[in-house]
Amino acid sequence: MAKVTTMEELFLDEIRDLYDAERQLIKALPEMAEAASSDELRNVFEEHFEQTVNQVKRLEHIFQVLDEKPTGKKCAAMTALIKEGNDMVNAIDETAVRDAGLIAAAQKVEHYEISGYGSARAHAELLGDNRAVRLIEETLFEEKEADEKLNDLAISLINEEAADGSNGAAGPVGPKTRAAGGASRDEP
Repeated sequence: MAKVTTMEELFLDEIRDLYDAERQLIKALPEMAEAASSDELRNVFEEHFEQTVNQVKRLEHIFQVLDEKPTGKKCAAMTALIKEGNDMVNAIDETAVRDAGLIAAAQKVEHYEISGYGSARAHAELLGDNRAVRLIEETLFEEKEADEKLNDLAISLINEEAADGSNGAAGPVGPKTRAAGGASRDEP
């Protein structure tokens, strides 16, 4: 990474990082959808894939306005998050337990993106780039919405099935089963 000395350079570096992260997700989301055994989870991944394609276009628009190329940055964090998700998928048979793991992995990705877009938005505001702020806020809303959908699905369906042993999974191992996002339920 080249030495960053100004807020403009920092903002550009953040946008490049997010751009690479989203492009990696465009490749990973169809694989996550295919690995899901739940139709509902598969639909969430497929819907977020379409949003991610549009998020890449928004970032490309920001690059165009800045008269910059969208290349030059590899998002190592996204690479690691996707690898961690792939390792989990390969270690668990296609069951509700795998779906619970997929949700957890996807929420890690969403939280990373929410953090990245939140920082980029703050920096765009500091720089007075209202167009970038608007585009980033649109994406930030979608990322938060995707996280909420994953959390709701975990709480309302997937984690319960995984804990109850549906689809051949083992039953609960403790007094409470935690949903992604921190919600919990008492064991029956």
